[in-house]
Amino acid sequence: MHVEKMSFKHKDALYEKLKKMGATLSDYNFANLYLFRDVHNYEVIFDKELFIKGKTYDDFTYIMPTEDPRKINLTHLKELMKGVDFCYPIAEEWLEAFNIEGFRRSYKDGDSDYIYTLEKMATYKGRRLHKKRNLLKQFVTLYEHAAHPLTEERIEDAVSVLEAWQKDMGIPSGETDYHPCLEALRMREKLVLCGIIYYANKEAAGFILGAELGNEVFVLNFAKGKRKFKGIYQYMYNNLANLLPKKYKYFNFEEDLDKEALKVAKSSYVPDAMLKKYRVTVKK
Repeated sequence: MHVEKMSFKHKDALYEKLKKMGATLSDYNFANLYLFRDVHNYEVIFDKELFIKGKTYDDFTYIMPTEDPRKINLTHLKELMKGVDFCYPIAEEWLEAFNIEGFRRSYKDGDSDYIYTLEKMATYKGRRLHKKRNLLKQFVTLYEHAAHPLTEERIEDAVSVLEAWQKDMGIPSGETDYHPCLEALRMREKLVLCGIIYYANKEAAGFILGAELGNEVFVLNFAKGKRKFKGIYQYMYNNLANLLPKKYKYFNFEEDLDKEALKVAKSSYVPDAMLKKYRVTVKK
């Protein structure tokens, strides 16, 4: 067994491997792993199979498979799990791999990914989304608006949005995802991230960075907007839903980490599904 602290050099070993898993959980994306490598103390374990070792937001250690668990030798997996608290994140469809004596499963609501259909975001139809429709209408009425691919010549505009967003948050940058987001902007091509930048009255107002996840899902790694532009988020989500190729059916807005503000914001768009991330432990 060989263990290395995660770095960009591991992209070649992990990017295609994770993609082939076809997982729709937001964690199974190299950009996500790389950008939050320090937050989660990620390490890459080179063994019979590749595994990632990390730490959850609630301070538990885990190993993450890079192969469908149904294809992994469970005896060997049990041995690896002796050094951590659990195996995570395990998708619901993979749980059958652990339907034998010796394993216990659990999950936390704060870990679950929020899933929305692109059709919903492209229209904001329905009574429960009338406030989103109103905010979108206000934005396009109040401001001269435009959307452009986030190319190199527009990166500094995006950085100015990020700086304004951080200032609006009113808390230290170490307590937000400011630093991972800044790195994502600088490395978006190397990390295979797709970006759109939005303007209001010719001023950079917001941006989105995301990536393909599985065959039909687009994960939003970062969405930042200037608070002074009312309706900017509703405009960005709606615009992106209408711009993406038709092969994409769903948005993954990632988890809320048990943070009340995130939970309220993401729930307000009425998710079509919540993808649970199971924690599988070995029974003592």
